[in-house]
Amino acid sequence: MCGVSPSLTATGPCSIVNTVTPASQSGRPGWLIAGAALLGAMTLAAGVVVGTHLDTRKTAPPALSVDFAELQTKLHAVVGVALGAVGGAQAPILLGDWRSGPAWSTIKVPLIIAALRDENPPKVTDAMTAAIIESDNAAAESIWASLGDPVTAASKVEAVLRQTGDQTTVQSQKVRLEFSAFGQTVWSLTNQARFTSAAVCDNANAPIFALMAQVDTDQRWGIGTVSGAEFKGGWGPSPTGGYLVRQIGVLAAPNGRIAVALAAQPDSGKFDDGTAALSDMATWLTAHLGELPAGRCGS
Repeated sequence: MCGVSPSLTATGPCSIVNTVTPASQSGRPGWLIAGAALLGAMTLAAGVVVGTHLDTRKTAPPALSVDFAELQTKLHAVVGVALGAVGGAQAPILLGDWRSGPAWSTIKVPLIIAALRDENPPKVTDAMTAAIIESDNAAAESIWASLGDPVTAASKVEAVLRQTGDQTTVQSQKVRLEFSAFGQTVWSLTNQARFTSAAVCDNANAPIFALMAQVDTDQRWGIGTVSGAEFKGGWGPSPTGGYLVRQIGVLAAPNGRIAVALAAQPDSGKFDDGTAALSDMATWLTAHLGELPAGRCGS
């Protein structure tokens, strides 16, 4: 799972993990694992899923949709953003053409929440801090291993998602051998916004969202450029090498707080172009804060 900039050659763009869990040790039937791996591989080969049948979502106001469509023409990327009111029960609104794909390091948020719940008593460890603030892949892998075998670990992360109404299935088996299994979880923008809008209202998760306000400077692109944002990014290459760049987080608005999930797959395939597209989208979001769905926990 990618967690450092491709320009940082000391660690490279992604962690390389060579251990493969055989199907016979996974606790799931071989045919189910093979089918899931094939489906995941088919999804990842495309690198992006475009369509309207994947998510249950609220329709965006027409003026907002038109304005975002105009922004899209300037970004030279396939982009998407899902927006939900914090603490709200309504489905997020979805703008743009990008819908769903590999979670990459954005999945570290529910992963670290699961790890925090596994601590008795709950406490934030150095590994949790590094996984969120630095997007440290080795730290995330150690946390994943601490949750049990891959199937058990996946079920614990899924439990965190289910509590927020997110039905995403966490990937427990390696789809691409050089990357972590959990980072290749197919996570839609709509489900990410749904997860974030509910998770931020759970006081037990407060230590993790506090870490998301302290992300390293070199990862403060996209909504990381917005003052006071709590966020986590994720990025990685498709099998053909083109980068997907994603973020989840929470923004403050005049009428409450907004759960945000956004993604960009630049036409050039370059990581820097992906982060630039997200930053342009963040600028657009700040200019429209008063028009976006916002809410407060417990309201």
